[in-house]
Amino acid sequence: MTEQLHYDVRGNGPVLLIVPGGAGHPMGLGPVTEALADRFTVVTHDPLGLGHGRLGQPVADQRPQDWSDGAARVLDEVLPEGESAYVLGISAGGIAALDLLVRHPQRLRHIVAHEPPCVGVLPDGAHQQAKFLEVYDTYRAAGLEAAGDRMSAFLAGQEPREQAVTQPPAPDEELNIPMAIFLTRVLPHFTRYTPAPDALAASPARLTLAAGADSRGQLLHRTAVFLAEHSKSSFVELPGGHLGVMEHPVAYAERLARTLAPLDDPGAPLAR
Repeated sequence: MTEQLHYDVRGNGPVLLIVPGGAGHPMGLGPVTEALADRFTVVTHDPLGLGHGRLGQPVADQRPQDWSDGAARVLDEVLPEGESAYVLGISAGGIAALDLLVRHPQRLRHIVAHEPPCVGVLPDGAHQQAKFLEVYDTYRAAGLEAAGDRMSAFLAGQEPREQAVTQPPAPDEELNIPMAIFLTRVLPHFTRYTPAPDALAASPARLTLAAGADSRGQLLHRTAVFLAEHSKSSFVELPGGHLGVMEHPVAYAERLARTLAPLDDPGAPLAR
């Protein structure tokens, strides 16, 4: 039986599908959705249904193809006949967007992948992927706060601060905490995903890799630049850092709209 899809629709204009990061919970995306809704029909995908009543229910291990297959089904439901979609994928959602570009390119127009943690593409990729697994191990050994601090420090190229060791949530409690779901069900598998630059370049849809302006010098900024160069795709800096979409939603929306509306695409929504 096909699983139920969970998504929200707001606004008017061409379809812009947003695939959130973390565990796919769309919390915190309301302001940027509002800022985009006068130019796009903004469709916010919730891959696990965590914002639609499924928080606390069992969650299987997640892989990028699970989310990209779901995103393709969402587009089948919402796209008017003969139209194509824009896509914004954020962090883990950016990995799903890259997989969507390769495996379901039909009816895609332009994808922006913001700081996807597909660090395996880098020359030191195996080392960086192992660091993500250390974050998972830290969660199991020392709890949520220690794991979050280790991941933030790792992405910024810093040493983690000393944190008090706490017990991770019990298995039934874990399912009520999106961050715990991300660390246990999403992060171990998504960060193993290594897209083939040639496959990205071969897709008929436009691809732009994005990173936050405040992320310069950090791991995921380097990853986005490297992948853009090797897939012959565009690169753009967006306001803020890894969470710029929530930190600066209005400025982020304006820069995103300009990115999605290049001069050679007169049918695209124009930034104000």
